[in-house]
Amino acid sequence: MYKFIANLVKVILTLTGSKARVYEEQNLPKEGGYIIACTHTGYVDILNLGVSMTPREIHFMAKKQLFDIKGLGWLIERLNAFPVDRDNPGPSVIKIPSQLLKEGKIVGIFPSGTRNADGTDLKQGAITIAQLSKAQIVPAAYVGARNAGDVFKRGKGYLIYGEPFYVTGKGKEGREEFTHRLEHELVALTEELEKRIAAEKK
Repeated sequence: MYKFIANLVKVILTLTGSKARVYEEQNLPKEGGYIIACTHTGYVDILNLGVSMTPREIHFMAKKQLFDIKGLGWLIERLNAFPVDRDNPGPSVIKIPSQLLKEGKIVGIFPSGTRNADGTDLKQGAITIAQLSKAQIVPAAYVGARNAGDVFKRGKGYLIYGEPFYVTGKGKEGREEFTHRLEHELVALTEELEKRIAAEKK
């Protein structure tokens, strides 16, 4: 079902002009499991991220409330999303993604691109999973169409991948150090992407 939905979404985004232009694809590991941490502005970035990485599949970590949204819940469930209760996180927050990574699969996490409490918690969650699983983490930034309205207005999308890294720090101090690194990487990638978009429009 994933491949069918991904191909269908790819056709729709291509026809509407909203399929993301992708930069630095060479930074994506060719095999094995890893985490991709991408900035998040709406649900079109989820779709473009999934489409950009086919034929490989992403297993998305998503807040459980999204599964209650008619249409969207149905879609993300078929795009390998698994629910996480951010208000009352349990062992599954670590257990499910760690198992997926162990199986050589890709886990997608969408921390906010800005410095807010929710975004910092999610970034630290991504770093914690990377630290415990010893998996690489790939930072990514998305700018562009956010929702169905933007897509039907032919809003463009842009996606950039940063260089993968391992969380080599130990314990709480290591998590804090690499959480700051991830924050910095996401901000820097967003700025770089915006520069490229501006240059393209000249």
